Amino acid sequence: MRYIIIGAGAVGGTVGGRLAQAGREVVLVARGRHLAALGEHGLRLRVPEGELTYRLPAVEGPEPLGELRADDVLVLAVKTQDTATALESWGEAPVAGGGTAAEQLPLVCLQNGVESSRLALRRFRQVYGVCVWLPSTFVEPGLVSAAGSPLTGILHLGRYPHGTDDTARRIAADLEAARFEAPVVPDVSRWQYAKLLHNLGTALEAVSGPVADARGRALYARLRAEGEAVLDAAGIACASAEEQKQARGDKVTLVPLDGAPRGGGSSWQSLARGTGTIEADYLNGEIVLLGRLHGVPTPLNELLQRLANRFAREHRPAGSLPVRELERLADEAVTAAGKAG
Repeated sequence: MRYIIIGAGAVGGTVGGRLAQAGREVVLVARGRHLAALGEHGLRLRVPEGELTYRLPAVEGPEPLGELRADDVLVLAVKTQDTATALESWGEAPVAGGGTAAEQLPLVCLQNGVESSRLALRRFRQVYGVCVWLPSTFVEPGLVSAAGSPLTGILHLGRYPHGTDDTARRIAADLEAARFEAPVVPDVSRWQYAKLLHNLGTALEAVSGPVADARGRALYARLRAEGEAVLDAAGIACASAEEQKQARGDKVTLVPLDGAPRGGGSSWQSLARGTGTIEADYLNGEIVLLGRLHGVPTPLNELLQRLANRFAREHRPAGSLPVRELERLADEAVTAAGKAG
C-alpha cells in the first residue's frame, strides 16, 4: 500500500516519516513554506534516536500524482477546520481502473475530535477513525519532532462508525512496524470520545499555558465534568480511564529532544505559529453542541471555545491569559448560565 499523508504537519509528518523508515511507500501533502522545505531538504524527523531525513514525494494536491493507485490509502491529518476543503480536493481524484478516490479508496482520519469522520462519511465510502495518542510538534517548515519512547504513539483504529476489516488490519500492521501500537477495535468512536474529554484541556492550555498548578487542574476538571455530563445525557459511551491507562501504560514516555522543545499541544501550537485558526469549535465546541442538543449547560466549554477562537483570530500569544483572570471569567460564565437557566 502507498500512504498519502494529507497534512504532513506534526502528526502527519511523524506518521509519514515513521512509515517511510519502516520501508513503506509514502507521499506527503503540504502547503507553502513547509512544502518548499520538504521538496528542498526532505522531511526531517527529530525523535529520541536522533534526527532522521526522508526524501519523499511532496505535493500540494492530487493533480501532480495523476491517477491515484488502487492500493493507495489516504491519511487525513489536517486540523478539523480544514477537513471539508481537503475532502473536496481529494474526493474526486481519479483512480486507475475507474472511479474516484471517494468511491474506491480508504480514508483514514488521523485527527482529534469526532467531527472529521462524520464529514468524511458524507463523501467517502470507506472511512476509518483513529484515536490519536501521539505527542508531536511542528518545529519549523520541513522539521517535525516526536518525543515518545519506546513507542512513538498509540493509534486505536477501526471502521467508522463501527466495525473492523482486513484493510484496517493491514494498515495497523504497517503502523506497528513503524513504532506505533495500533489496536484494531470495533468501537473506535468510544475511544475517540474518551480522547475528546482529554482534549477539552487543549484550549485551556492554549490561552493560559500548561495546566501545571492547582488552579489550572481545577479548571480542567470543571471542563471535563461538563463534558462527561453531556456525553452521559447524550447516551454516548467512551472508554473508561482504567481502559485507557491499561492501553497506554508506560509505552509512550516523553524524552527531551535537543533543539525541539515541546511547548504545548496542537491548539497551543496553532497559536504559537500564528495560523489564525484553531480546533476549538470541534473539541470544546463539540461538547457545547451536544449540550445544546440535550439540554445540558456547558458555560465553561463555551467560554474556552470563544476565547480560543478570539486568540487565534487576533493572533494573541499562546498562554498569555493569566489563570486567575480565566478563573474570574469562568465564574462569571457559570453565574450567568445559572441566571439564564
